[in-house]
Amino acid sequence: MSKLVLGLPKGSLQEATFAMLQKAGFKVSVGSRSYIPNVDDPEIEARLIRAQEISRYVELGVLDAGITGFDWIQENGSDVHEVADLIYAKQGMRPVRWVVAVHNDSKIHSVKDLQGKRIATEAVGMTKRYLAKNGVEAQVEFSWGATEAKVPELVDAIVELTETGSSLRANNLRIMDVVLQSTTKFIANRKTWQDDWKRGKIEQIAMLLQGALAAESRVLLKMNAPASKVAAISKILPSLHAPTVNPLASSDWVAVESVVEEKVVREIIPELKRVGAEGIIELPLNKVIR
Repeated sequence: MSKLVLGLPKGSLQEATFAMLQKAGFKVSVGSRSYIPNVDDPEIEARLIRAQEISRYVELGVLDAGITGFDWIQENGSDVHEVADLIYAKQGMRPVRWVVAVHNDSKIHSVKDLQGKRIATEAVGMTKRYLAKNGVEAQVEFSWGATEAKVPELVDAIVELTETGSSLRANNLRIMDVVLQSTTKFIANRKTWQDDWKRGKIEQIAMLLQGALAAESRVLLKMNAPASKVAAISKILPSLHAPTVNPLASSDWVAVESVVEEKVVREIIPELKRVGAEGIIELPLNKVIR
């Protein structure tokens, strides 16, 4: 049996990735000391690897495909095929940012103020390219962790990954500039992408993952209504295409259903009720395949 060797991110993205794979239809489990997750698909052989390293192993062909951040693809300069953009992170469905942060009392207010300064970061290559692009020379050192705590005693600034900025604010730091905005990427080895079977398997996984992500912000609304009210209801429902309308046993009543953005539900349910909808039900979704 052919197998696809898939790299999954260990660390901050692990829990969110496992949850998204679960919604996509793939159950993943791993022991506390194991780096070989079990996937309930005999055609997938998974490896649990730090997100920082996945793009390198995909480029080398040790992994056929993998899920990692765009930031680490850039940091490693990896030549890989980008299959899909998967916008999710540790804390939510949003891109993350690599930012230059300094102490609240720092006199550094622009990239030019970094000239001759010391900067700590895990993304050394990315930071050096950012400085070179802006014509600035500074000392960039690799940070092994607790980067926020190094300002201002040990370094003048840091380049750090953030989703909300709360950790930076808690450490009396302010964001001075954005170096890179990053999303989660599903990537493949270029030679693997030319293999018909493996490409088909990768495209299957990508489609299901994107469907699971699309469902994160949507719900299914179902309701009954007089047939005469369908036009009014259709104007209220912001459906993907048009609502589904089916006749009920009573000839003058219909069942209406539509997939809508969850954030608008609280606004449109009162409107639907006002124009005649009854028995309105809101249901969660696992996947929305366009």
